[in-house]
Amino acid sequence: MDVLVVVDMQNDFVSGALGTAEARAIVPYVVGRVVDGVNRGEEILFTRDTHTPDYLGTQEGKKLPVPHCIRGTEGWEIVEQLREYTVGRQVLDKPTFGSRRLGEALAALQEKEPVEKVTLIGLCTDICVISNALLIKAFLPEAEIAVDAGCCAGVTPESHRNALAAMQVCQITVENMA
Repeated sequence: MDVLVVVDMQNDFVSGALGTAEARAIVPYVVGRVVDGVNRGEEILFTRDTHTPDYLGTQEGKKLPVPHCIRGTEGWEIVEQLREYTVGRQVLDKPTFGSRRLGEALAALQEKEPVEKVTLIGLCTDICVISNALLIKAFLPEAEIAVDAGCCAGVTPESHRNALAAMQVCQITVENMA
């Protein structure tokens, strides 16, 4: 089985508190890749960065003092262009960069049918995408783990490229390098 993981495609990372032009630019490509995944019969999972109103008092909030993805706010929601594809699929809320729940969900899928490939797309390449790619590699060491570079954006273009290079060193396939 092939799995597509859509990482944190939320309003606050696209057009909100931490939004960037690069994040806005990948939205149509992410939608296209999700549609392609649906047509191919891939299992599709979504992650959603999820914080509470006391975010600024957390370890992350002290290092990144920009409230974002507060549960229940518009910024926390998956971007409108992708919402219809979340219906009937797992949306895993995660309070930190890497999602243990994502690893557990993939391990549960692996128990039912071998997971051959997991492809990650979304935001941010240099924080949550890389964290989850490495986490998935630990949960599924024999599956191919891939990142579609054309469907990801980092905090900056340079940090995006650096994260892709770091993942390649960790035996994660980087597809669609521009």
